[in-house]
Amino acid sequence: MIALALPAAPAEGGFKAPGLEDMHLPDILPWGAEYGTGFGKQMLLVILSVILISWFFMAASRRRQIVPGKLQFLGEMSYNFVRNSVGKDIIGEKDFKPFVPLLVSLFFFILLNNLFAVVPMLQMPTPSHVGTAYALAGIVYLYWIYLGFKKHGIKYFKLAVVPSGVPKAILPLIVVIEIISNFFVRPLTHSLRLFATMLSGHLIVMLAAAGTSYMLVEGGAFLKGLGVLTFVGGVGMGIFEVLIMVLQAYVFVLLTAIYIQGSLVEEH
Repeated sequence: MIALALPAAPAEGGFKAPGLEDMHLPDILPWGAEYGTGFGKQMLLVILSVILISWFFMAASRRRQIVPGKLQFLGEMSYNFVRNSVGKDIIGEKDFKPFVPLLVSLFFFILLNNLFAVVPMLQMPTPSHVGTAYALAGIVYLYWIYLGFKKHGIKYFKLAVVPSGVPKAILPLIVVIEIISNFFVRPLTHSLRLFATMLSGHLIVMLAAAGTSYMLVEGGAFLKGLGVLTFVGGVGMGIFEVLIMVLQAYVFVLLTAIYIQGSLVEEH
């Protein structure tokens, strides 16, 4: 996993640390070059993830049996994990069912796109492109606001920014803080938490791979020994990154459920 993350560092000029240009490759079909847009590896992996997730759940549910087979069992277990531990527990037994498809889709979409980082030859978490994280958080942001106005009407704005039990003397300050927190900071932190974690984690693994390659190929006996230690540390970081990938998918969906639940309740 680590050895494939980067090619060997160049022999001339010493060690060169990896950067964003090593992880975010040039576009396959470039357009709008002045804005850095185009169809690239990141978009290709997003499409691949949709195909794989759709295939998995359709295959798991195609031949449903009372005693499930391995694929059906895995599909049901995966679905029920999000349904019960996120949807039911956070939103509540009364209201959670309409939101399960969204929560399940978000969780497995983010999870698979994160895990692409450790798949040989693919090796890129698509949320390391900030546009992916912004798009996901933007969908959730618009959706929970829509739900709030659908359930409460214009009264929702008051419910969202005026906490109950606040003394009138400090209420204007609290309202300003709540507006900034709920409608500006919340979507930014929702997206940037996922983006920054995926970007930094993968760069650390890439740095360990590049350093290992350079020390083993170009270094003397001492550097070769350090290269072995760097390789071991890189493998450990790769395993740790997998855990973070799963955790970040769960946290993103957990926060989504919290925001939805907040849109439905009568008081904050």
